[in-house]
Amino acid sequence: MELESIKVVFGGPVGAGKSTAIRSVADAEPVSTEMPLVDGPMGEKTTTTVALDFATVMLDDGPPLFVYGLPGQEHFEFMYPIVVEGALGVVILLNGSAPDLVAQCERWLKTMRDINAAMPLVIGVTQTDALPSFSIKPLREVIKRCGAPVPVFTIDARSKEETTQLVRALLLEL
Repeated sequence: MELESIKVVFGGPVGAGKSTAIRSVADAEPVSTEMPLVDGPMGEKTTTTVALDFATVMLDDGPPLFVYGLPGQEHFEFMYPIVVEGALGVVILLNGSAPDLVAQCERWLKTMRDINAAMPLVIGVTQTDALPSFSIKPLREVIKRCGAPVPVFTIDARSKEETTQLVRALLLEL
């Protein structure tokens, strides 16, 4: 069976770098629903996705990759199953400097598993470059508690190469 396109979804909490990662790999400016944060800036972050992001990426020798980004706010959680439907996998991005990083990881893993228990997942942890004592070990422990193994990497969402490697890792899970 030859695919006409491949759908991949980026999910994760607000400020994890989903829109940035999608922008870094997109072949053209993504469709974005960024709006100003209602409660004011979160550090340097002044906008947030309120519906979804969408971009296309032409793969070397295959069908186009359709990349969707979920909004990070929990009150948009009703959209997750709609956007994830038909996806071949989900990239979960997490902000490594978040004080509740482990809880966010567990929440997103469970949310995606509730939508589709067999959905291939990969986790990218952003913003770890400013954290000299960052350890991926607590994330590996929560992943183990949540069931099936999920690859986890630290990445810079602004880097096309690193984000592309994360997507490739997801595609290898298929």
